[in-house]
Amino acid sequence: MDENNPRDLKVGVPLSELPAGGMVDGVVDGEAALLVHAEGSLFAIGGLCTHYHAQLRDGLLTGHALRCPMHHSQFDLRSGEALCAPALDALPCWRVEQVNGRAFVRERIVAPPRTLKTSARTPKCIVIVGGGGAGLAAAEMLRRQGYAGALTMISAERDGPVDRPNLSKDFLAGNAQADWMPLRGDDWYAEQKIELLLDKTVTSIDVQGKRVRLTGDGARPFDALLLATGAEPVLLDVPGAAPGRVHTLRSFDDSRAIVAKAGAAKHAIVIGASFIGLEVAASLAGRGIEVHVVAPDAVPMQRVLGPELGRFVRQLHEKHGVVFHLGTTVAEVDGERAQLADGTWLPADLIVAGVGVRPRTALAEQAGLAIDRGVSVNEFLQTSAPGIYAAGDIARWPDAHSGQRIRVEHWVVAERQGQVAAMNMLGQRQRFGAVPFFWSQHYDVALQYIGHAEKWDRIEIDGSLDALDCSFRYFQSERLLAVVTIGRDRESLRSEHAMELALPAQGAKSTPAEKSPRQ
Repeated sequence: MDENNPRDLKVGVPLSELPAGGMVDGVVDGEAALLVHAEGSLFAIGGLCTHYHAQLRDGLLTGHALRCPMHHSQFDLRSGEALCAPALDALPCWRVEQVNGRAFVRERIVAPPRTLKTSARTPKCIVIVGGGGAGLAAAEMLRRQGYAGALTMISAERDGPVDRPNLSKDFLAGNAQADWMPLRGDDWYAEQKIELLLDKTVTSIDVQGKRVRLTGDGARPFDALLLATGAEPVLLDVPGAAPGRVHTLRSFDDSRAIVAKAGAAKHAIVIGASFIGLEVAASLAGRGIEVHVVAPDAVPMQRVLGPELGRFVRQLHEKHGVVFHLGTTVAEVDGERAQLADGTWLPADLIVAGVGVRPRTALAEQAGLAIDRGVSVNEFLQTSAPGIYAAGDIARWPDAHSGQRIRVEHWVVAERQGQVAAMNMLGQRQRFGAVPFFWSQHYDVALQYIGHAEKWDRIEIDGSLDALDCSFRYFQSERLLAVVTIGRDRESLRSEHAMELALPAQGAKSTPAEKSPRQ
């Protein structure tokens, strides 16, 4: 499409330009639009993903779904509905008419709101504990499905649910404004009749009495409960590493505090070479701060990506001035400097520790739920207690692809689990079978990761890292577990779809949540 002179799809497109699987982009009444030939029919939908506004013409068609190339949202061509996160909002849709060998886009189609068919088992009141991606996605899906009962979200944070990935990326780098960060505005919660309780902590769950108790002696009843309490950063345990002197990054408050300190900082230390740590390093380096990364690893992220891709990430950061101190740790923080275990002293106006997180499972443990290095759930994301579900960073579930029980800390996974848990609260019995996905941004280079590989015995590499056009495929006993791509968005989508097709029809054969070992 000529960006300066977009094609008006209302004036018609020759059918010869729309073979099976074909897409023609343009505009409809000034809105970006896409005319698509799929499954023997023509559809007209919005041309930009409702998440980060990526061009959907570069996506992948699979049946009646169109997949976004940037962050793997999926949209139904027939209705525009966002089938799975990270996009939550539907695309616009228009009626298509064929006349004399041409396809004409006509009037806009407005889908009526869903009406939920209720029964005696339909919860009259639902409580969501947690104000992150999983909790917000669950609340949104409940209302989208037509649930009209009482709905309460309880969050220990001062801010409503925000776009957490951007806390270490664009917001920290200074490329995103604070008002871009909320996933939903305050008015949305009122319109959807969602009671949003902020800066509130749930102190206990009465499983038998079906109530959660809050700080200050408050309580809320529930017929169904979603635990989406997320994870908390591991604190650096060395002399001088007091809160406020050594920052962690988990909440909007955390990111704002780092931004405030970065305004006058000249020297920064990032402790830990994780994805979050290196995204922080990239964001701070982009602000003109001298950044030193300290980590015990010999190669950054080698345990996740392997040595070659890990070395590439290191070199990418070094090209932007980041200095690495690997094979060592911070031993002491003293005022405006820090000492490494090898005796080196580094100046530091700003220190950020990204040394890992722990799932917040204390509430679930207190309630007597089964624990297995996280909250144990079955394929429907239900815990060992009927009517109580878990999603996001705390949930350990039977992964159909790997055949293992896994727990991952990915934003998109958390949102998708929240959506599936919501549907299961309404009795839909949807197995969670999504292939894990996350992305990581380092300067102008994005890595897309599909699948889950805790260990592997072989990596297949195709393409060129130097050309930023490559894929890494991770195998264990000839089983493909994960794919990492750079500059190959459509290949990432195809890999995701292939993994979905390879899943067993009935999901993973796993230990029931109620029999999971406690730890």
